[in-house]
Amino acid sequence: MRYASWILLLTVWVGCTPPNNKFHDERIREIYDLKDRRSTDTLLVLLGDISAQIRNEAAMALASVQDSLASNRLGTALLEDPDEAVRVNAAFALGQTGGYQAVNALLPALTTSPPHVNREVLEALGKSVSKSDLGILLSFEAKDTLLQEGLAWAFYRLTLRKMADSTVTARMAEYLLPAYSYQTRLAAAHYFSRTQQLQGKGYEENLIAAAKGDTRSEVRMAAINGFRSLAPERSVEILRWIFKASADPRIRISAVRVCQNYPLKDCFPLVYDGLVDSVELVAVAASEVIIQRMDASLYDNLRDAPIKTSFRTKANLLAAFLATSSDQMIWQKAEVQYQQSAGYEKAAIANAIGKSGKPFYRKAFELLSREAMNTKELPVVQTAVASALTQLNRNAHAEIPNREFASIYQQLITGGDLAAAGIAASALSDPALDFRKDISDVSFLEKARQRFTLPKDLEMLQPIEIALAYLAGKEKPTLIKNTYNHPIDWKLIGSIQQDQQMEIKTSRGTIVVVLYVEESPGAVSNFVALADQHYFDKRFVHRVVPNFVVQTGCNRGDGYGSEDYSIRSEFSRRRYTTGSLGMASAGKDTEGTQWFIAHSPTPHLDGGYTIFGEVVSGQEVADKLQVGDIIESITRVNK
Repeated sequence: MRYASWILLLTVWVGCTPPNNKFHDERIREIYDLKDRRSTDTLLVLLGDISAQIRNEAAMALASVQDSLASNRLGTALLEDPDEAVRVNAAFALGQTGGYQAVNALLPALTTSPPHVNREVLEALGKSVSKSDLGILLSFEAKDTLLQEGLAWAFYRLTLRKMADSTVTARMAEYLLPAYSYQTRLAAAHYFSRTQQLQGKGYEENLIAAAKGDTRSEVRMAAINGFRSLAPERSVEILRWIFKASADPRIRISAVRVCQNYPLKDCFPLVYDGLVDSVELVAVAASEVIIQRMDASLYDNLRDAPIKTSFRTKANLLAAFLATSSDQMIWQKAEVQYQQSAGYEKAAIANAIGKSGKPFYRKAFELLSREAMNTKELPVVQTAVASALTQLNRNAHAEIPNREFASIYQQLITGGDLAAAGIAASALSDPALDFRKDISDVSFLEKARQRFTLPKDLEMLQPIEIALAYLAGKEKPTLIKNTYNHPIDWKLIGSIQQDQQMEIKTSRGTIVVVLYVEESPGAVSNFVALADQHYFDKRFVHRVVPNFVVQTGCNRGDGYGSEDYSIRSEFSRRRYTTGSLGMASAGKDTEGTQWFIAHSPTPHLDGGYTIFGEVVSGQEVADKLQVGDIIESITRVNK
């Protein structure tokens, strides 16, 4: 009897054990499968389901499908659904879909929706409204915090679409003030950060005040990026003060990076401070400014700079010197360093050689053409050499005949590394180089097609197709799209906790992340499956953009690697913030094994790149990672 009681108790306990995540519900799994298959018709049926949860999930699924045929039905849900969450998701889905049908569905909601819904409606209109309806946004009065945030993000979306004007600028300048919420100020700061040709006046004081004194680093760094609209005589001293006063290296990166918009002479002390900064990414950012704005008169000031950080900084300085100097010692140094280096450092020096100026055109061509078919090198070196050749081709177009480059490109396309072949093909389709005069027989491109397989080689095949059409005098072909080929592993999803954490051990320390399995089950199951198989072990960090992202997961180590499948994009209302995990892609539904961690908010990625997790500890490690660092392992954290 005692044993029977224990068995009964165990049975009750097991029966009451809560599921790991929401996908124990078969109907919710069905919705995510339908989203994965882009099945608009069935999702629209579920949008009228009796269950609010099912309607809510269906509306969010349509935000990833992005089918204009769903706009009218989403508009009905936005106006009439009794559940506010469904209405919010319907508004988001309409903004993701865009087009005049989406706008027509969104506009009536502005006068009939509660604030939480209207916040999403406003941003959705910013993504999709046409110029003829722009006045509706410009005249909207946002009287509470939610509506102010929605309107601010709507205006930010307008500037991404190059539709902002002086009225928008004035409103966003006001939204920089401390009285407004963090989200409103962040949107305003990023508006000034992303606007290419700012219209309007009177924003300068608010922009400067936000850059110097906002309580949030994320707002300050975005506001600093907006200084490119200010005259250097107004901004350079302020930027240098900000640089010296800021403990957050991301702010220092922003202060240095703005200098790419000014003559280097005007902000040389600030850039030099960045170049010798003890934080590697600050120095890298400064060296990238020097590449873009190098002044030959500053060569002596920079030649012996005490660089303490990574090879990237040194390689970038070398690139700047090769582009602007005629000193033969510089070439000799570049050649020796190339021969004596390996891996990512060698790739960086190859890229520097590709930026060589006129005194070194021929020597650079001879070195790079010799190395182009060197199959003994790592893929990252092979693609760097190919990229350097195309860069040199564009620089030396008037000095070195196209036919000499064409010979090397043809060898790469027919027998070289696949990614290098794609890079070479991209040069052949460049109208500025006009290879139509030099290449009449395109059979080598037609033959090269057979070397590529889909979906694995999609990114590398596209340039081949474009070059083939260009050289044949045809219209640019429609880009190949990945078809559904990798269903979600629901058995694996069942083993993943709602707040599943993963431990990422790197050569610089440990990062712990939490996965958003209930928002992005396709990306999460893919990531966990690869981690469980030790796929990520010993992978390189192949891309680091200062104060943007650190990226890894490439099986080649150069950003061109993938496997023989792709997964679907999964979009949600979640925003990219410091520590967000995102899936790298070459366009919608092309994700595979590569992923990244954001250094700071990157709102231009919101709704366009899958977010599948977030750093919970170790962000300082993520911020230190550099190109060439190693992911030692990724494992589940058991609870």
